[in-house]
Amino acid sequence: MTLTLNVPTLTTERLTLRGHIASDFEPMAAFYADAPRSTGFGGPLNRPDAWRWFALSIGHWALHGYGYWTVTLTDSGEVCGIVGLWNPEGWPEPEMGWAMFENAEGKGIAHEAALKVRDYAYDTLGFTTLTSLIVPGNTRSETLAKRVGATYERTFENVHMGTEQMFRHPAPQKGAI
Repeated sequence: MTLTLNVPTLTTERLTLRGHIASDFEPMAAFYADAPRSTGFGGPLNRPDAWRWFALSIGHWALHGYGYWTVTLTDSGEVCGIVGLWNPEGWPEPEMGWAMFENAEGKGIAHEAALKVRDYAYDTLGFTTLTSLIVPGNTRSETLAKRVGATYERTFENVHMGTEQMFRHPAPQKGAI
């Protein structure tokens, strides 16, 4: 059972993006315990702080009507990471973020999920703008942002993360076929 009410399920050719369930905490805790992987996502975090982030992510849906989805492989149900929309207090504007777990890196999963979430933000939620905030030196995230069409806009001081780079995602073309 999803822990977040009214989270739409999104699907792609090979992925299911769904609301968090209780068992999603274990791979999230493992991700946050891995300093090299979680640094660009506010980590590393100990288990209690990873739990707080997990609960915060669930609550974000109730406050904003959008948030992070758990990304799974449709065929197996294997949890791959999280991708979603985020706008906590102090953020300059909504952002699309992603974190892939070790088992899912380098397989195009983040790319596929990010494109689906970006389309959802623009087409369903009616966003007119969307960014991704990336800690300088997180080259994997920078590469993904560029691969989905985002362009570097500026560097700024994020109230939670310190120095970050803002990448702007292209809005859909009106009247495009």
